[in-house]
Amino acid sequence: MRTLTGITPSGALHIGNYFGAMKPAIEAQAQGDCYYFIADYHSMTTVTDPAERRALTRGIAIDWLACGLDPAKSVFWRQSDVHEVCELTWMLGSLTPMGLLERAHSYKDKTAKGISPNFGLFAYPVLMAADILLYDTNAVPVGQDQRQHLEMTRDIAIKFNQAYGETLVVPEAVIRADVATVPGLDGQKMSKSYGNTIEIFGEEKALRKKVMSIVMDSRTPAEPKPDADRNLCIQLLKLVAPAGVAADFEGRLRAGGLGYGDLKKVLFEHYWNYFAAARARRGELVADPGYVDRVLADGAVRARKVASQVIARARKAAGLD
Repeated sequence: MRTLTGITPSGALHIGNYFGAMKPAIEAQAQGDCYYFIADYHSMTTVTDPAERRALTRGIAIDWLACGLDPAKSVFWRQSDVHEVCELTWMLGSLTPMGLLERAHSYKDKTAKGISPNFGLFAYPVLMAADILLYDTNAVPVGQDQRQHLEMTRDIAIKFNQAYGETLVVPEAVIRADVATVPGLDGQKMSKSYGNTIEIFGEEKALRKKVMSIVMDSRTPAEPKPDADRNLCIQLLKLVAPAGVAADFEGRLRAGGLGYGDLKKVLFEHYWNYFAAARARRGELVADPGYVDRVLADGAVRARKVASQVIARARKAAGLD
């Protein structure tokens, strides 16, 4: 079974990205045929500075490699290095109903937030479908909020197959019900758009300040906290500390006698230690840019082997050969 995951270079990765998507994706390398790409074409709907896009793309590559993506076990490439994705996008878009695109939640959400509507934003689901269908993908792991994207990809693939014969593999969505929904500094879901993130990588002093700035309620340390399991620091501690340690501090908070300041210090230390190996690996990767370039170039060659076969099949089916 072949699974595929796309990674949009839109900013510094945070622990919500890690526990919600990166960790499950990296662990999947031991279970099957995994394809991972950096979606730099997708970033063009929001990022217009070329230097920024290059920096974000390289940063994403380094971060994923530092966190455990193994190019010997998976295929890892930059989307724009496989030009066949643009050709398949046009072929699919020529059959995609306007009504389907108009119903896309992502388009509605982004325009509602003030992002100027453009063709790229509107046609985003078609490029996403091409990303998936170009590699004969069987399964795409997604969160519940991304289910519609996969349903649209399936609809587009089925429509192509109905028009031109059985040509494209129709993928299945793997809904990850067990992935962590990581709370941000304000208790909402951690997201760059909310400005409430704790980055995976960054300067220690600034990150410590972020953790220590988490707002707690006004109860004194001595007061018992029967709702300790809902405490933001406890929720985050359960992600980065051994289960026994997190349970111990939850019990101490519930019983009373544990100050919020002390709890934040414990949270920071465990968070900082959790990513220690990844920080060290990231330092090595930054010092060896040639290695990162080789990984992406090799990944593109491997991805193109599959893509060229699928696009040839689609061209023949559509009478373009």
